[in-house]
Amino acid sequence: MRKLLLLLLFCCNLASAQTNWISGAIEDSTANKPLSGVSVSVMNDTAVAVSNSYGLFRIAVSRPVVQLKLELDGYQTKIIYARPNEYLVIRLLPQRPPADAIALAKARANISRNSNPNYTNAGIGMYTFFNETYGATYENKFQRTGVAPMSNFAVDVDRASYSNIRRFLRQKEKVPRDAVRIEEMVNYFHYNYPLPGNGETLKLSGCYTSCPWEPMHHLLQIVIRARAVQLDSLPASNLVFLIDASGSMGASNKLPLLQAAFRVLVNNLRAKDRVAIVAYASEPSVILPSTSGDQKEKILNAIDNLNANGATAGEAAIKMAYKVANQHFIPGGNNRVILATDGDFNVGRSSDEEMEVLITNARESGVLLTCLGVGMKNYKDSKLKVMAGKGNGNFAYVDDLDEANKIFAQEFGSTLFTIAKDVKAQVTFNPRTVKSYRLIGYENKVLADASAGKDSIGGGIIGSGHCAVALYEILPADSMVTGDSVLAGIKVTYRAPDSEVQEEKELHISTGCAAFSEATADYRFAASVALFGMILRNSAYRGCGDWEMVEAMAKKAVGADKSGYRQEFLKLVKLAKKER
Repeated sequence: MRKLLLLLLFCCNLASAQTNWISGAIEDSTANKPLSGVSVSVMNDTAVAVSNSYGLFRIAVSRPVVQLKLELDGYQTKIIYARPNEYLVIRLLPQRPPADAIALAKARANISRNSNPNYTNAGIGMYTFFNETYGATYENKFQRTGVAPMSNFAVDVDRASYSNIRRFLRQKEKVPRDAVRIEEMVNYFHYNYPLPGNGETLKLSGCYTSCPWEPMHHLLQIVIRARAVQLDSLPASNLVFLIDASGSMGASNKLPLLQAAFRVLVNNLRAKDRVAIVAYASEPSVILPSTSGDQKEKILNAIDNLNANGATAGEAAIKMAYKVANQHFIPGGNNRVILATDGDFNVGRSSDEEMEVLITNARESGVLLTCLGVGMKNYKDSKLKVMAGKGNGNFAYVDDLDEANKIFAQEFGSTLFTIAKDVKAQVTFNPRTVKSYRLIGYENKVLADASAGKDSIGGGIIGSGHCAVALYEILPADSMVTGDSVLAGIKVTYRAPDSEVQEEKELHISTGCAAFSEATADYRFAASVALFGMILRNSAYRGCGDWEMVEAMAKKAVGADKSGYRQEFLKLVKLAKKER
């Protein structure tokens, strides 16, 4: 009798347990369409259900908390915790298609080449600091002019490295060697070099002096200045703000800082400009359709209502942003996706090489890419650098609201409006007057001589009013040939933003070498920033340069400094000096 009662009690409990149900709907995470035929099973149990044509399912459970396993061919298997009487909305991620092996191989080769212009260290370098990643940078070496008289590099005016270094120094952290990209530091500052004349896109200028940190050497500075377009004359913009709202962005120096930065940008928009906003976490969504720039309150409300949560589906978000940009494409306008993130993608394709393939394909539409990096500890500098370069765009790091104001207010035109694309510089040194030379910085932008003129190797971009500065350290020839006064010939090639016709500018530099102290304040300040970068990198080419030399050079070259950035640089030098 006791056994019979226990059996009846067990059956009653089982029947009671089977009255508890979990129901819900299942959909595709990118297309947001219902998924039928999804197998829903209870882990460590026999209960199984299948979603119907509307993506709906209902499954009986017998425990207060269960694990559900969801499976469908072509989608990633998902396991979640659930409770009885709970209604769920579950989104499945499509499985990643097999990577294009050829495209990835090309991407790896490109990164390897761009990370290593001297072709003496094989492989793709990567430096990790905490959980931040930086592409390895191998310093340019001295080249013997008799063997390699020609130096080629892509020209752009990215500035992310300087503000990122400033973040490390302010927090009294050691600056990672590969976070130091000298050309981005030099080009962070405003210079008063001559603008192009009427009808000209670019103007070249140069100066040749003694070298303060290596008395036997000389220093050549090359300047490429773009014409400045008045704000009212700039073409209409079709912008898509692609904002990372994943869980990793919750810190005050991430999403809240980006929201403040975009508010600065919105305040500069005109009625003829348009803005859409795509936000993404575990999946992307259009939180603001393309909206006229004069509807500022509507745009700002959408920005202010963002909250950080979930994973980081960067791949799907990028595809959606480019799709939105193409739907509202303005012929002859400024069509651009502005990606704002710490770069920590963890759903879908995410490697640097895969991002390069994705962006390279997406840019064929004519939509440009601006990358804004934020945050610390998990900031992926290497990924954003690659993406901006392959997206025919630019790259900045926002460490505080002042930097946001600099990028989107003070330098609004130069940040968002491209004057010249595919910009490449070719410097040919005279072996009779130059024994050897070294390009300072631009390591990831050096082009091999054989491919410098080919369309397959892209140049950089220069924005409205931008000033791109490059420095060469030069060892003069042992003895000068009488009557030979040519030091180097400079040729810059570029295209207008809406044209495929290549244009050229040329300049010749003579051997007349001035004393460094006689050069302009702009020239001397740029040189002090370059030396600062070399010391931060513990460069083998710093010569007798030290913190005192950097400080002395910069102090004498502050000039007008209306925005105070040169004075701020002096403060950073003192911080760096203390940390060493």
